[in-house]
Amino acid sequence: MAVEKQVETQPDGEVATKLKRDITGPLLYLFILGDVLGAGIYALMGELSGEVGGALWAPLLIALLLALLTAGSYAELVTKYPRAGGAAVFAERAFRQPLVSFLVGFSMLAAGVTSAAGLALAFSGDYLATFIDVPVALAAIVFLALIACLNARGIKESLNSNVVMTAIELTGLIIVVVVVALMVGGGDGDLSRVGQFPPDTSPALAILGGAILAYYSFVGFETSANVVEEIRNPSRVYPRALFGALATAGAVYVLVGLASSIALRPEDLAESSGPLLSVVQASGVGVPDWVFSAIALIAVANGALLTMIMSSRLTFGMAEQGLLPAVLGRVLPNRRTPWVAIIATTAVAMALTAVGDLSTLAETVVLLLLFVFLSTNVSVLVLRRDTVEHAHFRVWTAVPVLGVASCVLLLSQQSGTVWLFAGILLAVGAVLYVLARLAARRT
Repeated sequence: MAVEKQVETQPDGEVATKLKRDITGPLLYLFILGDVLGAGIYALMGELSGEVGGALWAPLLIALLLALLTAGSYAELVTKYPRAGGAAVFAERAFRQPLVSFLVGFSMLAAGVTSAAGLALAFSGDYLATFIDVPVALAAIVFLALIACLNARGIKESLNSNVVMTAIELTGLIIVVVVVALMVGGGDGDLSRVGQFPPDTSPALAILGGAILAYYSFVGFETSANVVEEIRNPSRVYPRALFGALATAGAVYVLVGLASSIALRPEDLAESSGPLLSVVQASGVGVPDWVFSAIALIAVANGALLTMIMSSRLTFGMAEQGLLPAVLGRVLPNRRTPWVAIIATTAVAMALTAVGDLSTLAETVVLLLLFVFLSTNVSVLVLRRDTVEHAHFRVWTAVPVLGVASCVLLLSQQSGTVWLFAGILLAVGAVLYVLARLAARRT
């Protein structure tokens, strides 16, 4: 059974750590915002229009509310137990079953490296081909290697890069809103479409179906739990950055949804593989097409960087808790970054780029994360009887209860194929855990 390490916390929630505390409030806010915005929104509007017609803002708003439920649970647990490892650490404390903790952490880890592999392939595909023609597999591996180098250089350097990339991808979304505003000012566009649903469709069911899809665009905030040991004064800083970033992303998404439905008919959005580019083109404002290809590349690169930061810190945290080999907890002497964990997670992501069916992998990522979210929401309720000496954020009891219900609702919408694929991954994780325990006993 894994031994839980007893650590001392200061009144501000900081604990002694081998990692360097270089993350300030603004950097954490931009870390979460950059991870949530990601690349998905650039393709999301076309899919959403098939579900809700022109009422794109409605499912985005509902998805934000669902995400905030689980975010509330993260805010309490991260500030209560400020250790790298995130949901795996919470599960270990709540359920006292190392296998459960391992599977929760493994689910998060599997989702992270799979997502990074998909982002690497997305970066190396049509977007990169706009500027240079290179083999996709080679470009993906080189891309992940560069991400690893930046990750190993230091958390501060990585997050400073994130500040620039987040500003660029946010600028792209603002461009969409501004050009449509100019379009409306010129007398074009159709404002009535923002309240129109597809014919013969129940608005409530359409919004629910759209919200399940839109929820994917808010996934990413959970990665911030794995850098808590590098945050200055986490008890005060973390909740503000988390809720502020989600609120900002939600506001931008709703504005982009309104702009998209005003500029184009739902059927035109649904047929476009680059819906936001189509929106900008329909506005009549002279924004070059290559600009959005560049912005999409930056958005994908930023998502991959933040995902790999999360994966390496999660691996480090699980090693520190005795759930993975201790060698994964080694850090560079001067940089104080988890270099072994970075190499291991990058190698797995590189291997996964060879997997062809990325659509199934992407859906599996979401299923695995919902399992993690379900565990986290339950952990909040279980750990209410556990008290700590330092001050921390506390969420209303109804929030994690509703968070559990939202996870169950979203899990019920996944296909059998995705459940099978996720089950295979978890079975592999269980085998690895048993092998690790046997090796530990021999030692």
